[in-house]
Amino acid sequence: MDEELKPVRWVASARKDLKAFPEEARKQVGVALFRAPQGKKHERTKPLQGFGGAGVLEVVASDDGDAFRAVYTVRFTEAVYVLHCFQKKSKSGIATPKTEIELINSRLRLAEQEHGKWLRERNKKL
Repeated sequence: MDEELKPVRWVASARKDLKAFPEEARKQVGVALFRAPQGKKHERTKPLQGFGGAGVLEVVASDDGDAFRAVYTVRFTEAVYVLHCFQKKSKSGIATPKTEIELINSRLRLAEQEHGKWLRERNKKL
């Protein structure tokens, strides 16, 4: 029996930002995001440091030597939330820049609010 797939929900400009990626990077992120609602983790996906475990994940994509990232959370049992998609421009080290981490934190809080609202609306329909 097939288990129902979780929906993928987008926070703020994450979807628009992903669409601005070059085609190859977009495809790499797309494959990883396709697997996430199935409870699977793509080989390009790893926990994002500083978020206490595997609840916030980062997809690492590349195109023509440039680095791209998509960050999503699986903290909610009913949906996967894509929090942020960006090009990593820092050439020094592999750490995610502090400004990006702050934005991800902000969007994680926004996802929590949106998730609660979405559940209330969904439950009204049931």
